[in-house]
Amino acid sequence: MPQPLWLVRPRPDGGCDYVNFVPAPAAAAGASTVEMREGSHLPPQMPLLKRRHHLPREEAERCRQQLQQNDGYRFSEPLF
Repeated sequence: MPQPLWLVRPRPDGGCDYVNFVPAPAAAAGASTVEMREGSHLPPQMPLLKRRHHLPREEAERCRQQLQQNDGYRFSEPLF
């Protein structure tokens, strides 16, 4: 995961759930760490951040695959 990645899942109320994977800066958390941010967004409201985790790169990749294969998330352009 060399660059930020967005996954989005639409909700029946017109909003969406999102997961954003952001590689951590090498100086801050090590080159092999990824920050995973989970939240929801219902425009025009501000996005809601529900959880945030720092994961090893390999574990973040497994989470991404699970979200896409089992939980209905799809690649997206940045939401905000």
